[in-house]
Amino acid sequence: MNILIAPDSFKGSLSSLEVGTIMEKAFKDESSSFQTNVIPMADGGEGTLETLIYATGGKKVKTIATGPLGEKVSTEYGVLGDQKTAVIEIASISGLPMVPIEKRNPYHTTSYGIGEVIASAMEEGFRSFIIALGGSSTNDGGFGMLQALGVTFLDEQGHTLGSFGRDLGLISSVDWSTLHPLVNDCTFHIASDVENPLCGEKGASSVFGPQKGATKRQVKELDQQLLHYSQLLKGVNGSDFKDTNGAGAAGGLGFSFLHLNGKIQSGAKLVAEASDLSAAIWKADWVLTGEGQSDYQTLFGKLPSYVASIAKQHHTPVSLVAGSLGEGFQHLYEDFTSCHSIAIGPMTLAESISRAEELLYHETRNIARILHVTKGER
Repeated sequence: MNILIAPDSFKGSLSSLEVGTIMEKAFKDESSSFQTNVIPMADGGEGTLETLIYATGGKKVKTIATGPLGEKVSTEYGVLGDQKTAVIEIASISGLPMVPIEKRNPYHTTSYGIGEVIASAMEEGFRSFIIALGGSSTNDGGFGMLQALGVTFLDEQGHTLGSFGRDLGLISSVDWSTLHPLVNDCTFHIASDVENPLCGEKGASSVFGPQKGATKRQVKELDQQLLHYSQLLKGVNGSDFKDTNGAGAAGGLGFSFLHLNGKIQSGAKLVAEASDLSAAIWKADWVLTGEGQSDYQTLFGKLPSYVASIAKQHHTPVSLVAGSLGEGFQHLYEDFTSCHSIAIGPMTLAESISRAEELLYHETRNIARILHVTKGER
């Protein structure tokens, strides 16, 4: 019986690759008759680089870049198995977890390092990029990244600006003529499931600013500064992307990539296509997917639901294994053949996270036992 394992990460405890490896071991320990294939999944957030490298037989390239607080950090970008596509993961260059809680303040963070890593990959010959937008610590509209790629930002006195969030409101003019000449030869595929515009009540500052340390006053200021920033960029090249779905992703990085002719796509869809997930599901007799918390919201574009939608096209049964099943989980049966929680009895979230590997293994083993007994008959 051919089993495809295509999970998301269990955030806070296990990466998608770790989840897949544990689930595969459970099937192998139950019976050698199972043929397993693990394709770890991601939706454009943290772990996307690792997922794509594993799925395509790619590699990581080490490099040094400016971190979110302006310090030099050791980071990396990925190269897919085609040896032509570079993967840039925002979370590993200017990610929120890289900033200590007491230092989180979008006025003091920068996206400059992202542009540095892109430039480094361009110098190595890469022109095709996948950008995983999730997990950023910044709210600078991506102007720090654009600076690193050569765009010149000046204040009212004609002085070149710094590259931090606090400099966003000081921009008076923009000069695109200094953009790195190789950028125009590049294609940017943006992996993000965030549909927020750049500004307004649903914009980058209002929705994501507080989790990055912005005060109520800063949220209002940043929103106005991003609006001014968008008007400046529109004035230079005539394009107005501020209301485009995804422009507000990663503190406005989505907006800047749109000005580089980037295409924002569903993160789950982009990763699935790069991993050739549909072909793997077509070959499978049963699919397992999973995530840390599943509830009725899982049906609204979350990764397991995307996996299930492809499985449905191929008439392949699919089971969902979650850290916990929350409110309205009964609706999940619309997409999934069966739904499982790894929790056993009353337990705290902390306990569930600390025992995630053990609990996931045993619940998957239970599924394997059932499938073994039925011999995979549909």
